[in-house]
Amino acid sequence: MAKGDISTYNDGGVWKSKVEGSSRAAHAGGTKAEQQAIGRRMAQDRGVEHTIRKMDGTIGEKNSYGKDPYPPKG
Repeated sequence: MAKGDISTYNDGGVWKSKVEGSSRAAHAGGTKAEQQAIGRRMAQDRGVEHTIRKMDGTIGEKNSYGKDPYPPKG
């Protein structure tokens, strides 16, 4: 993940949303759905990617809110 992207994950039974590159979570607590909504809002405001992890730490979903070039260059 790029620095500044948002990650929503479970840490010790607590759902958290964190900006990649920071040492602490920006928001913690509540249900997975509540943290997903917070993370989504953070990613949309920043125009970055939001990664939602499952309980086991694997990636469950990724959403990009930036300006992705379509069609991709190349």
